[in-house]
Amino acid sequence: MLGASGHNPAGVSAVKPRSLSSHPPLFGAIDLGSSNCRLLVARPCNSGFKVVDAFSRVVRLGEGVREKGYLCQGAMDRAIEALRICAKKLRKHPGIKLRAVATEACRSADNRDDFIHQVEAETGITLDIINAEEESRLALQACSALLDDRPYAIVFDIGGGSTEICWIKVAQTGETRCIETLSMPCGVLCLTERYASVENRRDRFEAMRSEIRERLEDFAQRNCCSDILDDNKVQMIGTSGTVTTFCGIALGLERYERHKVDGSDLRFDDAERVTELLLRMEADKRKGHPCIGNQRAELMDAGAAIFAAIRDIWPLATLKVADRGLREGILVDLMRADGHAIDPCEARRHIGARIPASV
Repeated sequence: MLGASGHNPAGVSAVKPRSLSSHPPLFGAIDLGSSNCRLLVARPCNSGFKVVDAFSRVVRLGEGVREKGYLCQGAMDRAIEALRICAKKLRKHPGIKLRAVATEACRSADNRDDFIHQVEAETGITLDIINAEEESRLALQACSALLDDRPYAIVFDIGGGSTEICWIKVAQTGETRCIETLSMPCGVLCLTERYASVENRRDRFEAMRSEIRERLEDFAQRNCCSDILDDNKVQMIGTSGTVTTFCGIALGLERYERHKVDGSDLRFDDAERVTELLLRMEADKRKGHPCIGNQRAELMDAGAAIFAAIRDIWPLATLKVADRGLREGILVDLMRADGHAIDPCEARRHIGARIPASV
């Protein structure tokens, strides 16, 4: 067994070593989302960790789930093939402690149990379907290093099948408390599918933006977010492929470079310029852009609409870009449970690059 179910990382099983060895402790995290399957393997290093191996593939597991209510066979086949690659990589690291989680696509699907059993039978990986609160907790744990001393924060994660928004209280000690989490059943994949019949791209973008904005209004009002925006008491962190792609484009990168994106400040006016650039960009140019690529190209309009609606509701000047999320949060949990003094502020810490004045 390559993974373990349940939410207690201390109970995660290790991959049985083929022979006795003196390998340093290794930990692995798999995030099977509605769009992507991602693996991260790392070992504790000082008070953080060092990445040993990684893997990411677009699988679109959530394709059609909102409409049909179940995972389609093609999507399951793509996910299982990606997980086979993960399993092959994990077998290179005997004794690794792993937690593998699945999110919104599996939460929503009627046939999720059958899929989980099939994954274990064919790959040896046991997936843990986590709820939205656990998903948000892990993402926040990974991103906490990027928070400054302002007392409140909006942390959001635009996924394939859902978008999570966390309203956070930040203590002077740096400790964080989640006041409320909102999980919207609107991610880049399901939103793209739902608005596919709207032929005009600009109209489609504005319709998606309007829907997300309406979904966010009650949450923002309930937490009195607008009352303190003008006092510079609120900060924002965005963690998702949409936000990191926006940042890469704003930086003018010739190829995506994580160490230049993670931790960068993205100005809202730059985000608006990137949005306009994307909406003018034809499909072949989006597919050929080094920070977008073929697999992400058709999902960018939905991601841009969600991102724009978030900026509409919380009109701050900048946000912090986080190329980190569930996998890093899982690794921090696993390493702490194993007795390692992991400080999220040292886990995959990077200093972001400076974004030029214009795109």
